[in-house]
Amino acid sequence: MDWSSLFEGFLDLNTGTLIMLIIGGVLIYLGIARRFEPLLLIGIGVGIILANLPVGELTKPAADGEMGGILWYFRTYLLETEVIPLLIFLGLGALTDFEPMLSNPRTILLGGAAQLGVFIALIGAIALGFDLLGAASIAIIGGADGPTTIYVATKMQEIGGPDILGAVAVAAYSYMALVPVIQPPIIRLLTTKEERRVRMPYTFRPVSRRTKIIFPLALAIVVGVIVPKAAPLIGMFAFGNLLRECGVVERLSSTAQNELMNIVTILLGITVGSTMPAAVFLKVETMQIFLLGLVAFCFSTAGGVLLGKLMYRLSGKKINPIIGAAGVSAVPMAARVCQREASREDPENYLLMHAMGPNVAGVIGTATAAGVLIGLVPGMIG
Repeated sequence: MDWSSLFEGFLDLNTGTLIMLIIGGVLIYLGIARRFEPLLLIGIGVGIILANLPVGELTKPAADGEMGGILWYFRTYLLETEVIPLLIFLGLGALTDFEPMLSNPRTILLGGAAQLGVFIALIGAIALGFDLLGAASIAIIGGADGPTTIYVATKMQEIGGPDILGAVAVAAYSYMALVPVIQPPIIRLLTTKEERRVRMPYTFRPVSRRTKIIFPLALAIVVGVIVPKAAPLIGMFAFGNLLRECGVVERLSSTAQNELMNIVTILLGITVGSTMPAAVFLKVETMQIFLLGLVAFCFSTAGGVLLGKLMYRLSGKKINPIIGAAGVSAVPMAARVCQREASREDPENYLLMHAMGPNVAGVIGTATAAGVLIGLVPGMIG
């Protein structure tokens, strides 16, 4: 009997594998002990560990009539076909309340301004030597939207872009988790105490049920016409929101918000982790991606706050510029950070619902920016 196969895992161990196993463990620790995006980081950490086990039984591709590893099937048929990111957007739509944004449409501008980091990172990535396809994948991290980042990276890889899906996905979700750490210093640096103490009215202009039903349909049509490449993301987002607002399919809305979202989140985490074997992840460009992601996220926060300051001036000091930081699409964490920063200066200042307006607009803005990149970049290299 050949006993060597029982010990071949030891023969396949190397320094890179051990480093990746440690990285996976660190992500799991951060998710459990520090509660940094636990719904994703725990799954990603486990995926990294499983993908880097010796011999690669879980990630081997199907070939010559042999079955592939289960994580290979997840990546090939769920991630690379964009099924998972699009289903995530459907669930996000069902979870999203557009009322704060519709009550104060000016906040849509803040969601747009917070996309500044996307284009700053695009330029920075090109300056560091990434090709245009790779730079587009990295740039979208600035919107702090994990599913959109995965969607863009997958699209760019389809047309010859670099295999950096795992790195950009982990960077995007890491900075989403670090919103409460990164944003407050930027908010305090760019605003004055007087600006941070501005109270906005607690009451909102009522939004009719008809408006709530029409808005997601109008959003899908308008974005689909202007930026067709963003139509898949915005279309699924709008569909999920229509399920929520129409009031006649409560079961479907509940399923999209809960069961479907939970299942897809499980698959997303472990599949993203599986894209990070040591040979792909342990490169200098991975550290560059994380650095560019941080720069992009900081500029996105700053862009929203600076436009908030302008609106503060133009409105006669009636708009608190803090809410501009919520223009990134880390929903609802960025809005909560804005509320916390306002409470530091005035414990009775309640900005959460005002911040939710630009926060929701940021989701739309990032998806639209993704559509612009997907539409323009291939033509620029063709």
